[in-house]
Amino acid sequence: MRRFARILLTRHETPVGLGSNVKAGIGAALGMCFVGYLASTTDLPLLLAPLGASSALLFGQPSSPLAQPLNVMAGFFISAVICEASFSLFPGVWIAAALSVGMAIVVMRALRVTHPPACALPILAFGNGLHGLQLFVVVLIGCLVLISLAIIVHNIPPRREYPHRVE
Repeated sequence: MRRFARILLTRHETPVGLGSNVKAGIGAALGMCFVGYLASTTDLPLLLAPLGASSALLFGQPSSPLAQPLNVMAGFFISAVICEASFSLFPGVWIAAALSVGMAIVVMRALRVTHPPACALPILAFGNGLHGLQLFVVVLIGCLVLISLAIIVHNIPPRREYPHRVE
């Protein structure tokens, strides 16, 4: 029983200073404020739950491969394309959302651009009727706003390398 408890309670993240934690929280909040403001001024449904999860990665885990700009943009694009294809094959059927999630994971992993929050997009699109060009515009704007702000925020002390540079 102790071994099982120890396995469940072992932390895998390295400790981060309070300043970095506060900066991550402020960055994520600002990112969602910008997205929310754009949503209110454009009447586009930009304030999406998957973008909140993306903020956790972009601002809280900027070194993660899952938080890199290519992963964010490609992950959401792949999910949107698969979502649209599934909904055209199975219009109004909930199974389309489930199949889209699975297929998005397969394609993202195959292309090495995994971004887990993007997998929630088909479920959101099914539940809210967000489809077509509007889906792609909303995802593009939301991703660009959050990635741009993450680049700015991570250059403010305490600095974090973002995006991760491969040498």
